[in-house]
Amino acid sequence: MIAPTELREIIRNGLLSFPVTPFDAEDRFAARPFSAHLEWLSSYPVAGLIVAGGTGELFSLTPGEVVEVVKAARAVSGDAPVIAGCGYGTRIACDMAREIEAAGGDGILLLPHYLTEAPADGIAARVRAVCKATNMGVIVYNRGQARVSAEQLAQLADECPNLIGFKDGTGDIDTVRRVTIALGDRLSYIGGMPTHELFAQAYRGAGMPTYSSAVFNFVPETALRFHKAFLAGDDTTCEQMLRDFYYPFARIRDRKAGYAVSAVKAGVRLRGFEAGPVRAPLTDLTDEEVEMMRELIASAS
Repeated sequence: MIAPTELREIIRNGLLSFPVTPFDAEDRFAARPFSAHLEWLSSYPVAGLIVAGGTGELFSLTPGEVVEVVKAARAVSGDAPVIAGCGYGTRIACDMAREIEAAGGDGILLLPHYLTEAPADGIAARVRAVCKATNMGVIVYNRGQARVSAEQLAQLADECPNLIGFKDGTGDIDTVRRVTIALGDRLSYIGGMPTHELFAQAYRGAGMPTYSSAVFNFVPETALRFHKAFLAGDDTTCEQMLRDFYYPFARIRDRKAGYAVSAVKAGVRLRGFEAGPVRAPLTDLTDEEVEMMRELIASAS
């Protein structure tokens, strides 16, 4: 297992991405296509691939399937870190963290709990419990029903040495800036808005030096070119790529709820990988929308 402090430095500035989870015709996790896609993505220079995350449909996977995904990732990852999504209620999340660690994981991204609202101290208690359940590095995903304040995060960082990262998917730049100022180098910071390239420049001003890219799943060269321009402060190139690729992609993504995942999975299939369909409650793109994706990928290459 990669030590949490080492993992924090690995992910501090590099691009991150979240591979899709392929399913077969009987709606089971398809390990062989997953490994083939992961091997292709791993040939590109990224800081890490977080399996069974949001784009990987964690919300539709059983805890046992998450462990299967981690084992498959470990088998093809070599020395690269294996980070996995982890979520649901506190007890389930703690059990998942232990099982991910036993399966060869190096870290987890703690996604929000589901359905119910919760007070701030309850959300902090969940993060604390999961951190204490594992030796792996833990990245908190600030999103949905599980939002933490800068004060809460600072206290948790003091109590939990293996809390190494803060990923934001709320768009609340004020909170992001409070967090990055308050915690400095104690954590790594990851932008996590859907199609985060659309927000990356604004988040950079709030102290977030990198982000996760869903489109890396199917156009890795494009994702890396944007990230390189972003790191160099080349806003001219970033804005040109936003106009030519990212906003057209967003127009497809925004046609139906859940397409932030479905469009990515369609893109993976169009690149020749057996990704299978998305699981309900998500729905796949229509034939017309798939053709729109095909044209977009052609224009990017």
